[in-house]
Amino acid sequence: MQNQVTSPLRITFLGTGTSIGVPVIACNCKVCKSSDARDKRFRTSAIVNVDNQNIVIDCGPDFRFQMLKQNVEDIDAVIFTHEHRDHIAGLDDIRAFNYILNKNIPIYGSKNVMEAIQTEFPYIFSESRYFGAPQLTIHEIINEPFVIGQTTINPVQVMHNKLSVFGYRIGDLTYITDASMIPDEEKPKILGSKVLVLNALRNSKHISHLSLAEALTLIEELKPERAYLTHISHFLGLHEEVEQKLPANVHLAYDNLIVEV
Repeated sequence: MQNQVTSPLRITFLGTGTSIGVPVIACNCKVCKSSDARDKRFRTSAIVNVDNQNIVIDCGPDFRFQMLKQNVEDIDAVIFTHEHRDHIAGLDDIRAFNYILNKNIPIYGSKNVMEAIQTEFPYIFSESRYFGAPQLTIHEIINEPFVIGQTTINPVQVMHNKLSVFGYRIGDLTYITDASMIPDEEKPKILGSKVLVLNALRNSKHISHLSLAEALTLIEELKPERAYLTHISHFLGLHEEVEQKLPANVHLAYDNLIVEV
């Protein structure tokens, strides 16, 4: 499997929260009322800068705010992990890049993702397309490597309860969110990663997400140089307190964190 990239790689965490974000509406817990900026979490998304390209992973309902926060002026592609709304709901805001840059934006995802997008955004695909609709170039992918520009991307198929979703290996970075289990046959794709991003929803077990303990067990098995936890709910606890309890090479990711790989 080819994991080489031709330039340094940087990942920016656009959002590190669960499907309802943190703080949670109407919640008065200590995390939701925290004054620590690291406890304020948009829905999970990231942007990877590699080979002079900006590749976005998922665009949920906070996508517009995330792009403005990071002053992103160009993107080269969006790759989707799966079809849940907290990962696709911001797709309409792609059209700002269409207008400003005068180009279509390529999107990559499984058959399930593409079907969900056509259901949620039918006006994008209408034969009498609305003038202001997003302009996309659709690429349906399977569990095989694909190329964006000069960059080879290797899907990692994991389970989100009973739903098959994709993580991605890009060079020495592996990014996995919304996983409850990683099949043994997919683990070799992750081995050798310098940086592993993995979801850790809360302390207690959950049917469709890894708990903190489960994530740490996988990290110990897969042995990345560094690991960053994402898709975090307010139930996990305060960032500062949780961070102090983690192994030396494991960290809680937080919104706007930039990691060089």
